[in-house]
Amino acid sequence: MEWFRISELSKEFEVSTRSIRFYEDEGLLTPRREGQTRWFNRRDKVRLKLILRGKRLGFSLAEIRELFDLYDHHESKTQLETMVTLIDEKQQELERKRQDLDAVMAELTAARERCIEALTTQA
Repeated sequence: MEWFRISELSKEFEVSTRSIRFYEDEGLLTPRREGQTRWFNRRDKVRLKLILRGKRLGFSLAEIRELFDLYDHHESKTQLETMVTLIDEKQQELERKRQDLDAVMAELTAARERCIEALTTQA
């Protein structure tokens, strides 16, 4: 079996060792310990990759944990249904954020144009 030190995972995924220890404390990763040294296996490495991807997509640690728990209990149909629901919710949330961002961008553009206009009339 292939084993990895926390520093190796930290470098590979560009995440702090503190974050990795936090995910361990949350029960999402389960390294083997030898004194102060943590040894992560391939499963932990894959889980870390999924945690980081899930975080980038806006999933909470509770949602990620739920998916891991479903996977660990081999409830693939339930896991897929849950994943579909979570994806639908995230897409709706991101669409709302996109609309908000579009509105802010339009307001900033209008404000910039007003500033430029004011500058040209003052010159």
